Amino acid sequence: MNTSAALQTTAEDFLESLSQSPGVAQAELINCVLRSCGCNDSVDADQVLDYDGVVDALDDFTEGMKQEDSPTYPLTSKLPVFKKFRKSLSELIERIVLAAAEVGSLYTTDLMVTLQTWVVAMSSSQIRSFRHTATVIALEVETALCEVAASVEKEAEVVGRQREGERKRKASSNKAGAAREKDLEVKAAEVRKRRKDLAEFIKEVVDGVFVHRYRDLDPNIRAECVRAMGLWFRRYPAHFLDASYLRYVGWVLSDSNTQVRLEAVKSLTGVYEQVDYIGSLNHFTERFKPRLIEMATGDTELTVRIAVIQVLSAIDGHELLEDAEREKLCLLVFDEEAKVRKSVSGFVRGVWKDLIQQRLVGKKPSDKDKERTGIRALGILLVKWSKALDKVMEGADDESVSSIEGRSTRIRSANPAAHFIDANQKGRTALAVEALWDEVEAVNDWEALLDVLLLDHSANDDESLDGSPSLLSPTKQNSIDDVWRLQEVEESVLLEVLVATLRRAKIPSAGSKKVSGAEETIISDITRALIKGLPRLFIKYQTDESRILEVLSIPLLMNLDMYLEMRMINAYANLWDDVMKQFLSHSSMNVLLNAAAAVRHFMDATSLSNTNSTKVLELEDELSVQLRDAVAGRQEIEVASFSEDEVLALGAVCARLSVLIGSRDMTTWMEEDEGGKQSSAWDIISALVERGRFGYKEEEKMVEHALHLLGVHIIWKTRSLTNIADPSPDEIRFKETLQEQRDSLVEKLVEYAVGTQSNTADGVKRAAFQNLMNLHILFCPTQAITADGQPLPTASLAMELDDEVQYRCAGYIQSEIEQYSEQFDDAGPAIADDSESNRSDSSDDEGVTVKKTAKSKGSKTTKRAVDKGMITSCNIYSYQFTSRSHLQQEYVFMETISTFLRAIRAGAVHVKHSSVLLAHHGRLGPIFDLCCKIIVDVLREEGMYQENGDIVVAVITQALRESFTLVLDGVVQGEEHSVSLAKQLASSFIIRGAQLSVVRRLDSKFVVQIHTNLLTWIVKRLTTYETNKNKKSRNLAILFFRVMLPLLTSVESRDALKIKAHMDQVVAQSKIEIPPTSKAWEPQRAYEKRLTSIMSKDKAGTKGRKGKGMKSAALVTSDEEGESDGEALGVQSETEAPPRPQPKARPIPRPSAPSAQSPPPSGAHDVQDPNDFQTPTNRPRPRVVYGSKSPVKTPTQATFQDPG
Repeated sequence: MNTSAALQTTAEDFLESLSQSPGVAQAELINCVLRSCGCNDSVDADQVLDYDGVVDALDDFTEGMKQEDSPTYPLTSKLPVFKKFRKSLSELIERIVLAAAEVGSLYTTDLMVTLQTWVVAMSSSQIRSFRHTATVIALEVETALCEVAASVEKEAEVVGRQREGERKRKASSNKAGAAREKDLEVKAAEVRKRRKDLAEFIKEVVDGVFVHRYRDLDPNIRAECVRAMGLWFRRYPAHFLDASYLRYVGWVLSDSNTQVRLEAVKSLTGVYEQVDYIGSLNHFTERFKPRLIEMATGDTELTVRIAVIQVLSAIDGHELLEDAEREKLCLLVFDEEAKVRKSVSGFVRGVWKDLIQQRLVGKKPSDKDKERTGIRALGILLVKWSKALDKVMEGADDESVSSIEGRSTRIRSANPAAHFIDANQKGRTALAVEALWDEVEAVNDWEALLDVLLLDHSANDDESLDGSPSLLSPTKQNSIDDVWRLQEVEESVLLEVLVATLRRAKIPSAGSKKVSGAEETIISDITRALIKGLPRLFIKYQTDESRILEVLSIPLLMNLDMYLEMRMINAYANLWDDVMKQFLSHSSMNVLLNAAAAVRHFMDATSLSNTNSTKVLELEDELSVQLRDAVAGRQEIEVASFSEDEVLALGAVCARLSVLIGSRDMTTWMEEDEGGKQSSAWDIISALVERGRFGYKEEEKMVEHALHLLGVHIIWKTRSLTNIADPSPDEIRFKETLQEQRDSLVEKLVEYAVGTQSNTADGVKRAAFQNLMNLHILFCPTQAITADGQPLPTASLAMELDDEVQYRCAGYIQSEIEQYSEQFDDAGPAIADDSESNRSDSSDDEGVTVKKTAKSKGSKTTKRAVDKGMITSCNIYSYQFTSRSHLQQEYVFMETISTFLRAIRAGAVHVKHSSVLLAHHGRLGPIFDLCCKIIVDVLREEGMYQENGDIVVAVITQALRESFTLVLDGVVQGEEHSVSLAKQLASSFIIRGAQLSVVRRLDSKFVVQIHTNLLTWIVKRLTTYETNKNKKSRNLAILFFRVMLPLLTSVESRDALKIKAHMDQVVAQSKIEIPPTSKAWEPQRAYEKRLTSIMSKDKAGTKGRKGKGMKSAALVTSDEEGESDGEALGVQSETEAPPRPQPKARPIPRPSAPSAQSPPPSGAHDVQDPNDFQTPTNRPRPRVVYGSKSPVKTPTQATFQDPG
């Protein structure tokens, strides 16, 4: 088909040819169809009209197509010439059908009969090109017929009205009137005949093509059918907007293919816009509403969810959704996907408007009343939806689920300084505010929100809090109307809305880095209003922890310099007092974090430094008084008995100090003893830490905060160290004091973290371990030297972790992993069970989405497709509360793991102990696996740059053995995790450069040693299982050869020969018989075949070098390295010539004495790793950074990451 030809002219020429020689013209049309299918066969004028021979002719064409290796055809071809083919084909068919209808040949010739006979038959062909193209052509014909039928329907209505008019004028009874009536009857009969013909044509396509192909195995064909049905709904609604046709779209809403589901939803987009046919849609709507809501809340594809939300919004426009269904849809305003939240905002606006109208029924409200009613309606809805969402997620932990007031909780770490809030941090309500910003007026009007919140909604008269004249006046504008009087819970959520709105208003354009004049004006307006309103918010909410938490985040949104510009220094001092009051009176960690963030924001205002200095000293003095009052002058704090209230008071003071010291150097305050007249804060806190050895549960948090406080104090103090050649007496005394404090703290940390003499609580043990690692990282000898070899100030106080303590630390990490893995593994089956049950519950008996085949292979494919298809809303929510219930445990666990990992990377802990982490690769989540990748970088550095290949051998061998032992012991199902670990570890053998060239590689003897150690170990295991006749465990152990396959990537011919010889030797010594055809031994045969392949490739390369010259070593290496996984599994490469038959070699007698690496003849289950040596002492060297450079951290950076 010539796409550049004028299609209208082509259609007219065809119709002219049809009128003159029908057979030839129809043959030309069918040949065009065949060419569109990519078929070169043709039919003549006689064949095209032989309807009984169509099937036989198509069988001949099919046989010819099967012999041609041409899978592409015009509809699927990516060639430029076919870029516009689909559009041109559609337009040509439409023009032919419309023109034929206009001239009458559509009804008077065999055009449609011939075309449908051939196309319907082709649409059931086994050849995909025939089936796809014929279906598309049939659907395009049907679409054009719908347009013709719709115009005929209109014509019939006109004729009917004309006949009715003539009957009314029949009273005149003149001849002219009778003649006209007769003409109208003739015309009506002709229209009826055309309607009947068109109905038959339309029915033939639906029954012959659509009902079979809408569930075709090919998702593209299914999508074409559903897309066409959507067009028919719009072109010919009188016929197709019926339950008998709508049900097909409803069934494919459960299709496993994303594109099919998307087309099904798109086909419904315009349906509900046709108001005249809403009555015929009621049955379909009631039946498939649950599925549509399910898709909107839980489909895996974002585009599908957004399209479904638009359809449901249209349905709600006709009041066809129940209140419960509307609520489910409104919950999407809290969805994690921003596009989903944005798409549902229009729907939420409609619900919000409806609620306003309900509350104002029978009222004559003013504009102010309407504004405040809108705010109240927003509060009501957010509270209602938050409660509904909490109910859905009621299986989650209390700390990870938002409270009934709609608050957005944020998970906090045990390390309080690690979580200073950021002004842009977003919770549940903030996400809703962002989505509704452009749709709901009450959301973006921060002035009205502040106005309403400043009123006293508990009062019955006109009273409100004293304050700004702009917000208070003697008129009735501040009287509380019951229509917009806020309940307690609504007031809380609207306070959160206010904070989110202020943040959003402050930064209208998130992409711009430079603040524009308009933005400065907005910030100034916000600050002016808050200067007057914020103190009143403090007074109003100071006793409510959840509300004061939000109020404390407001100062971060203010331009504090305006206090100076407006000469309101006293107001600024009062604001300091308000924040200090909350910091000193609350013990909630969330409140303390927000208050400390506000203090830090104040300290950043350098123009107000005088006030800041005064106030921060007042704060420190108050904290000192609180600390000394809490201990009540006791002399022996370490063993003194404290009442419950005293423990709470001490815990609160320690929490405040640990939060504040994260952003402020308090070393002077910590050591101030007024010339020996009183104990310093360091002494008091140290005494409290001593109580950690008793393991009192009620004192756990107190000791935890105290440990953190002392650790950060040491880090702050280290900043003042100098490395001057001639230090002054003060500097010497400072260094001695620091060393004394550090050593005493480290001693306590070792005892609490990995000691055996104390009964330490879990939280204290964890805090002690993290602080121990941090201090050893700070004072690690390898970290005390710059890249150019110059010593840092910490070099004079460098310390190393004892070898025994390192092993204890590794043991502690092992216990933490085991404890966490129990919780992590318990979550998996719950998710899987929920997924299966929900998938079965949501299935539709009539919704067959994929064509069922007789072959079992097809049914398996179908099942896999369904399994990978949609995720229902129930599944999503099940996963959410499973993940939420473990989120805090995961955070605490990964904080411990990452601390240990940083110690390994810094050199404070020997890399040998990293096998504890590597053994669990693949089973504890993606974050844990990401940590393991850093260990691979460390191993690569040790093996190739530091020439410590023995360490690489020890770590990899131990890690793979421990990883696979989990499989053998039934802890982990399947060897996939171990295989994945082996692939990661194999990357430590080589470093590749440009174009995958090998830049550096680990010495081959170490790679061989890894294989021989692992072979010795696994064969020993196999021997034990064979002796005990444990067939199941033996078959499981054989899978270890799959684990070793990825480790062969860098093996060369000589190395492969050594490895194979060792394998043959240990197998022979163990007297294990390996049947050549046993399926259980397939992994071992694949491993052996891979070794043989490596050896044979080198031989082939040697022969080539003799004849044609020698390849470069780099090229040979690259070829060997770049082998595919298929070869690794024993699949012979197509390019590799089969080896020539070799004469049978004589048997070579094996040596009688075992080699050095052979296992001793013992019945032990395990083999002692020859690389199990004591951790060598780290030698001082220039710092080497694995991955990315890690500079010496400031005290703040060393303990937490500042989000600001």
